[in-house]
Amino acid sequence: MKALLQRVSSGSVSVEGKSIASIGNGLVILVGIGHADSDAQAQAMAEKVATLRIFEDEAGKMNLSILDTHGAVLVISQFTLYADTRKGRRPAFTDAAAPDVAKKLVDAFIKALQDQGIPTRSGEFGAHMSVEITNDGPVTIMVEL
Repeated sequence: MKALLQRVSSGSVSVEGKSIASIGNGLVILVGIGHADSDAQAQAMAEKVATLRIFEDEAGKMNLSILDTHGAVLVISQFTLYADTRKGRRPAFTDAAAPDVAKKLVDAFIKALQDQGIPTRSGEFGAHMSVEITNDGPVTIMVEL
């Protein structure tokens, strides 16, 4: 499981020109699911994301988590995080999980964040989405489990 975390001052997602979710301060998380991923990994990833100290405290040090800042999360399913570009010029996505498996685990990840009290919104699984991100910092961190 891979999650690309972007600390944001705002983020939103639209499908077919219609806004379906937006947040203010918090995280936009692009999440990819691989073949070997499980519900336990979705739970562990949510715990890691919730407690990762990537927000600044009053001294300007990255010392606070999303839980500490009471921020929100916008989760976007992103199978292209599993792109294999080692050969040729066209990425292969054979390491990404099948859509039915991936949707179940993305949903489990979202629920695990919500269960920790984090306001969590999401894009539309499998849709062509337009994502707007105002990266704060910028801070962008890849987490892999």
